[in-house]
Amino acid sequence: MRCPFCGNPDTQVKDSRPAEDGNVIRRRRQCPSCSARFTTFERVQLRELTVVKTSGRRVPFAREKLNRSIQLSIQKRNIEPDRIEQMISGIVRRLESSGESDIPSDRVGELVMDALKNLDTVAYVRYASVYKDFHKVEDFREFIKDEHLSGDNSGDSNTDVHGDGEGEARDR
Repeated sequence: MRCPFCGNPDTQVKDSRPAEDGNVIRRRRQCPSCSARFTTFERVQLRELTVVKTSGRRVPFAREKLNRSIQLSIQKRNIEPDRIEQMISGIVRRLESSGESDIPSDRVGELVMDALKNLDTVAYVRYASVYKDFHKVEDFREFIKDEHLSGDNSGDSNTDVHGDGEGEARDR
């Protein structure tokens, strides 16, 4: 693994341990050249995914981009980072197990919307405002009315944070 600080092509693994219920390997690494330490994560990738944009342009699926867009919607919300990581892993797992290598961007957006709706209504509305391209306050009002969003479901222990349609009840 190349050092992100100095570019040295060889780094040493100092510690490895399972993370995310054994679905990921977390490795602490150190560069022998500059002594910098950093963390990497190793995940199973079932297939190479390509996102097909509405314009027809094709781009490789990037988990990091998915994470960034979700992070924007949950900013300043009291949501455990593990719940977000589980949600992202669930979305990626659903995409990879769909049997398709080419995934329409709308499909990714809908999976995120479904998962956020069950996780936190404020984050859901924030994400929807970008995804559905809200331009005025009335767009928010209509969306909230159409989605029947009146209460706060954040912190509901039975929500589908994994994005796989099963809810957390299956973990009990």
